Amino acid sequence: MNSEVTAYITLICTSSVLSLYLSFFVYSRRLHYKNIAPLFILHTMFNFIYCVGSAFVLLSSSLPEIKFWTIVLYAGMPFSPALGLMFIMRYLGMKLTAARWAALLTIPFISLIMVATNDFHHLHYKIYEIDAELGAPFVHQEIGQWYVIHGLYTFGSLFAALLLLLSRWKETAKAYRPQLISLIFAQLVPIITAFIYLIGITPTGIDPVPMVLWVTSLCYFWSISTSRMFTLMPIAKDAIFQSINDGVVVLDESQRLIEFNQASKEMFPGLSKDMLGIEFLRIWENFSGQAFPYEFNTGSFQQKLQFTVDGPLDRAFQVRVSQLHQAHQKNGILIIFTDITEVKQLQMKLEHLAYHDELTQVYNRRAFFTQCKRAYKESQEDSSPFTVIIMDIDHFKSVNDTYGHNVGDQLLVHVVKSCQSQLKKEDLFARYGGEEFVLALKGYTCQEAESLAERIRLYLETEPFKVKDINIVATMSFGVAEAEPENAETLFDLLNKADKALYSAKAAGRNRVQVYHEEEILI
Repeated sequence: MNSEVTAYITLICTSSVLSLYLSFFVYSRRLHYKNIAPLFILHTMFNFIYCVGSAFVLLSSSLPEIKFWTIVLYAGMPFSPALGLMFIMRYLGMKLTAARWAALLTIPFISLIMVATNDFHHLHYKIYEIDAELGAPFVHQEIGQWYVIHGLYTFGSLFAALLLLLSRWKETAKAYRPQLISLIFAQLVPIITAFIYLIGITPTGIDPVPMVLWVTSLCYFWSISTSRMFTLMPIAKDAIFQSINDGVVVLDESQRLIEFNQASKEMFPGLSKDMLGIEFLRIWENFSGQAFPYEFNTGSFQQKLQFTVDGPLDRAFQVRVSQLHQAHQKNGILIIFTDITEVKQLQMKLEHLAYHDELTQVYNRRAFFTQCKRAYKESQEDSSPFTVIIMDIDHFKSVNDTYGHNVGDQLLVHVVKSCQSQLKKEDLFARYGGEEFVLALKGYTCQEAESLAERIRLYLETEPFKVKDINIVATMSFGVAEAEPENAETLFDLLNKADKALYSAKAAGRNRVQVYHEEEILI
């Protein structure tokens, strides 16, 4: 055996020992490394088989020996790049389904079978014999069709792993980049060596890749022992970051977008990695149509925002902004968006139920008093007229008795809609109780309120309620009273006057408007 072959074998044995050591090292700590450890162990074990087979090929002195150890070699070599790719995919947080396992390992299995049965079909090697000039263990070979497929797949697996690592460089925090550099270099070494081998620069019949796998093993070992690859890795950070239900956006010290999670993308569908490096305030204006309500240099803050995002409905968010500091220096901004749309909608629904009549959807008695007290106080302060109207549906009980309560409820809705057709948006209209309604009119004199009440009465009288081919003509009686600031009367005094006027209208025959005049009202 010449010194050149001895050097080759020494390098390959170094690679095999380091691969085996890494397998046992990670296996002994597998409980700490969780899901990623099994793939790494398989990857390094197949590297070990590959290296052992390669070493024994160089130790062989006959063609049958070389062929046997070549089969052993192929029990490891085709699987190692595929498992290395799967390891990188898991490391970067990509899901490995059963279908992906099958897809990635199919060609390696076929390659093993092709080599084992090559003498019957010569699809992997057209010619595989001892080199006539150099002798054993040097082999003269001519590649077959399957060898090309196997070579492209092997090189493609290594290259895909490298590209995946490079694609994560920009979004990987500085603390994890030494790991990434180490893994990139570990993938790059066999890629370059395999390429050199494929273009025929290396000695005839000698595979140089197992001679350099010790470099890959050292990169792995450094990552595990120094940068804690399995316990502190981007996948852990990324998995946590991406699983947060709140939208998280990270800006640099210049307020440019540098990172965001999946929840942010769902909240703001137009958000993409193409926007990385763009000033956040510009991005925000494009999404919301409004300026961001915060000056980033004023410290932390929390605020609720509401705006339209990708649709007709408003979305509500609670926004929290905080400064990121490192070594007592500001080096970024963290923005957390919590989608509170459902909570806001529920809150609005509860408020609506609390202040609106469930049947007619106008204000209820409680809401009327809350709003009316405020309006009445304002009218007293600015000395503007203020009038209230209390109205009651005539003979409503007979409608319920004749047609049932369901028709009675529908009649109430009909009456409300008829009234609203004659009212302005700012007029305060509410259900006072049962079939009784109340109207507060800020800025209306008694005469103007009386005219409005008459319009409502006439409109209702000419618009019958149609149900089951029956027309029900509903009429109403109205009591109108205007506030008298000089008498210092309260809102309740004013409503009492309107109630007395209503009683007088009903006593006078119903379906009429009665204005309160103290000397004319029937008691």
